[in-house]
Amino acid sequence: MKLNCTTEKIKNAISITERVTGKNLTLPILSSILLIASGKSLKIRATNLSIGVEVEIPATIEKEGVAAVSGDILNNLFTNINTNQEINISLENDNLLIQTKNNKIILKNFSPDDFPTIPIVKGESITIPSNKFIDGIKSVYYASAISDIKPEIGSIYIYQENDNLVFVATDSFRLAEKKIKIKNIENFPAILIPFKNIVEILRIFSDINDDIKICFSKNQISFSSKNIYFTSRVIDGIFPDYKQIIPKNHTTEIIILKQDLLNSLKMSNVFSDKFNQITFQIQPKEKLFELKSKNNDIGENTTKLDASLSGVSIVANFNQKYLLDCIQSIKEDSIVLQMVGDNKPLVVSGLSNQSFMYLIMPMNR
Repeated sequence: MKLNCTTEKIKNAISITERVTGKNLTLPILSSILLIASGKSLKIRATNLSIGVEVEIPATIEKEGVAAVSGDILNNLFTNINTNQEINISLENDNLLIQTKNNKIILKNFSPDDFPTIPIVKGESITIPSNKFIDGIKSVYYASAISDIKPEIGSIYIYQENDNLVFVATDSFRLAEKKIKIKNIENFPAILIPFKNIVEILRIFSDINDDIKICFSKNQISFSSKNIYFTSRVIDGIFPDYKQIIPKNHTTEIIILKQDLLNSLKMSNVFSDKFNQITFQIQPKEKLFELKSKNNDIGENTTKLDASLSGVSIVANFNQKYLLDCIQSIKEDSIVLQMVGDNKPLVVSGLSNQSFMYLIMPMNR
């Protein structure tokens, strides 16, 4: 192997792939990054067996070859190398030699033959704008359970409904649903992507302003853009039939400015207890909407809010953090809060756009 390329491009590629490397005592090779020099490019690859990523960057290849070096060490080295320069990489005496204008670095090369292959997913595929897919994930992923005990709810559920791609997440205490309209969508199978892998998808594709191609197979899903290929395992399970818990109607409705609600929630957070409990007191006839929070060690707070109220009076307790989490998913200036009685679920959505729905279970007093 012998090549040269710009430091900036290889630095970015290594920062993407290094996060995917695994810490596996039985397979220490998973902590490595694989470098593949061929044709007119350098491919940089990493996997932890659950996910895999490959980034391809342009390079001048004098001699093709493959090397495997510690991802952590390689990333630390390139973090401290000036980006505005050419870098030369070669294999010398079975070690990786990295040279810049001011640096000469020798790294131990592990056997590339021990590095696992990244699956090439073949099957049905669709191509959609990256920003729409990322918006769908960002709108719901925080509501997912992060435990592996119940993998079905420790995942993001994605399925097709007419011309919408629907993203759903729940931890059994709350549920978020986002519908993204996609043109010419068809044959998108219902899939469950583990929460841990979703976090990496967000990290890698959030800054990409391009289409991504999504391919599906029975056990894998892949995402590819111009120079990035990412693959993830999917969960073999059934997501809960969540639509049956969404109230079909409501007895009380609140329409409030998003910023007013956000400010009051931040104030309530100062006084909330260890359970993050806040109390809603709604009296439409008296035009009263109050948020109350109390902490025996700090004090208590009551905030009156200007809002449009209708329906019957309600007193209910909710997790302040859960409500605060969903605010970023609503793009509209006004928010609609709906309930069907005391200590019943709270349904949150935007006033003028119903593509996002959020449900929070009540807390017992």
